Amino acid sequence: MMNPKELIARRVALELKDGNLANLGIGIPTLVANYIPEGIQVFFQSENGIIGMGPVPEPGMENQDLTDAGGQYVTALPGAMTFDSAMSFGLIRGGHLDVTVLGALQVDEKGMLANWMIPGKMVPGMGGAMDLVTGAKRVIVAMTHTAKGRPKLVKRCTLPLTSVRPVDLVVTDLAVIEPTEDGLLLKEVAPGVTVDQVLEQTEAKLIIPDNVSEMPIKV
Repeated sequence: MMNPKELIARRVALELKDGNLANLGIGIPTLVANYIPEGIQVFFQSENGIIGMGPVPEPGMENQDLTDAGGQYVTALPGAMTFDSAMSFGLIRGGHLDVTVLGALQVDEKGMLANWMIPGKMVPGMGGAMDLVTGAKRVIVAMTHTAKGRPKLVKRCTLPLTSVRPVDLVVTDLAVIEPTEDGLLLKEVAPGVTVDQVLEQTEAKLIIPDNVSEMPIKV
């Protein structure tokens, strides 16, 4: 049985298009690079100054100078380039990123995202999250549907928002959900998951179409 994180990463990978310049956040999003469909070339950017990131290196092959924004070791593909933070955030803030994939603590009925802090807990900062959500052409959230039994899709975010811009798509281990002007649209359910099961674990109101597809993922 496929684990939830892999399921999410495989489904998100299907959203990436050939030639995309994409940024992957810390956690589940970093797994997306492992599942890019054959024949599709995606250029992965990290806000600490890399374009052309490859997969995580094999044990013993780590390079101290090659890490992503979360400090995890990465590899560099042929043709990769490095640059300073000013250039990196110029790409992000200038609207040159095709897509960013981020984790989340909460997403609400308006598609608003909270993903950088829990009040009262020590956090290293928001990193590039605010710039990424505001500047990328498309924002995809990759997260588990619940955390410690609590829904992460809520009526209204109670945690500090990351941006005033709504996200474009939410992929969880149970469903694919699209924020629209009318609310959250349930587009797909995970293999073996029913619409009722999604509703049971979602606080936010969902729009349920007549036909809900199953994620095109083999488990």
